[in-house]
Amino acid sequence: MDSRRLLRISATALAAGGLVLSGCAGGSGAATSSGSSSAVTSSAGASGGPGGAIPAAKLEKFYAQKVAWRGCGVANFQCGTVRAPLDYTKPDAGEVKLAVSRVRATGPGKRIGSLLVNPGGPGGSAVGYLQGYAGIGYPAQVRARYDVVGVDPRGVARSEPVECLTGSRMDAYTQVDQTPDTPAEQKALAAAFKEFAAACQKRSGKVLPHVSTVETARDMDIVRAVLGDEKLNYVGASYGTFLGATYAELFPARVGRLVLDGAMDPSLSAGDLNRDQTAGFETAVRAFAADCVKKTDCPLGTESVPAALDELGRFFRETDAKLVPTGENRQLGESLATTGVIAAMYDEAAWPQLREALTRAMGGEGSSLLALADSYYEREPDGTYANLMSANAAVNCLDLPPAFAGPADVVKAVPSFEKASSVFGRNLAWAALNCTYWSTPATGRPHRVTAEGAAPIVVVGTTRDPATPYKWARSLAGQLSSGVLLTYEGDGHTAYGRGSDCIDTAINTYLLDGTPPKDGKRCS
Repeated sequence: MDSRRLLRISATALAAGGLVLSGCAGGSGAATSSGSSSAVTSSAGASGGPGGAIPAAKLEKFYAQKVAWRGCGVANFQCGTVRAPLDYTKPDAGEVKLAVSRVRATGPGKRIGSLLVNPGGPGGSAVGYLQGYAGIGYPAQVRARYDVVGVDPRGVARSEPVECLTGSRMDAYTQVDQTPDTPAEQKALAAAFKEFAAACQKRSGKVLPHVSTVETARDMDIVRAVLGDEKLNYVGASYGTFLGATYAELFPARVGRLVLDGAMDPSLSAGDLNRDQTAGFETAVRAFAADCVKKTDCPLGTESVPAALDELGRFFRETDAKLVPTGENRQLGESLATTGVIAAMYDEAAWPQLREALTRAMGGEGSSLLALADSYYEREPDGTYANLMSANAAVNCLDLPPAFAGPADVVKAVPSFEKASSVFGRNLAWAALNCTYWSTPATGRPHRVTAEGAAPIVVVGTTRDPATPYKWARSLAGQLSSGVLLTYEGDGHTAYGRGSDCIDTAINTYLLDGTPPKDGKRCS
């Protein structure tokens, strides 16, 4: 798998314990000049998120700060640190330091301003995404006229990262059976989620209550002002669409050119998000199976799509009963095997590798499928993990109340999840139990985001997106008062920069001259 695809899988994948994408929270605000903080006196609004009346005077020092830019050790990129309040309701009660990186506009053409990027997660490193892809791989004409900027959100990567389990305990955690067949197995899964939550509280208790999407959106407004921009220009993917929509709700008059690619629906509960996403992965795996059965090397057979999916389900059940050797001290069980398949659903370019990995695993050698799972979890060869999984849970569990109150609720919900996906339903239903045992109560609530008064916001949806189902893009575009829906008819997660000239031209035109595509435009 090439490095760019690995980055995309890991940066937008939703980490262990549940493919729960967090909801937005926000409020309203009125823009002033680029350096003013008066707008941040707004309340948290319908979400119930952290916020309330925020004294502008106490935030002025954050808005007025200067960044000491330095080299990053990566050619052409600069790095720095931006300070933000740990708790916006108590701006004097401590700070968080946010890692920021940029690559300056190259020209030709007049510089438009800064373009912030976020790859999603939550938990994906925007700095890593910038330096590994966006800052060198975005269209040349966009990079010519924007300083492209990545800011690791609070709790993520280089920005006061949330830390939970050690590498060895993470290995154990990712292998826990997520399709429990007995009360004892249910108890073991619940115990794993409890251990994870307790470790996060023990190692990151100070920052844990303050990594909500609302707070990160407020941080983005500080970064906008520090960079000298009157309005925010932004491209957010996957969870990054929640972040962008939250910013628009908090600061509608400060919205510049916003692209929300692989959109999420902030009006949905955690349970509905999980169920919808389960159906999204079913759509993707059916597309994979339809492609696979046409190949002579398809490990799932060449008879039909239903037969191929039955064979995949049989393989998962076999790995539940008997582990597959991998040539190292870890073995491949059902949980890791399922994760490996899910990882390849994010990009159809990974399907040939998945066919090979399944062929080898079904033949008794699981290292290739394990490697796909490791890329999803951002596990390094030395057994260490990036903090994607930890930050993912921390943000999700703060942004929305848990999907389930306990194992009994999951048991009742399993049939509806299996209806959504015969392949992944049971696994993803149990995975959604993770926030049940979280130590910090949720501060956000599902709600519709309208962002009245915002400039046009381009919402992008892919018809067979596994992680952010297309109907979410339709919903978000309909909620936003200035939402414009752009559709990619195809496979994979997100659309910009993935090979569609139609999509790329529409977005580039919007970013460069401010003209959004016609609402409802479709591309293939």
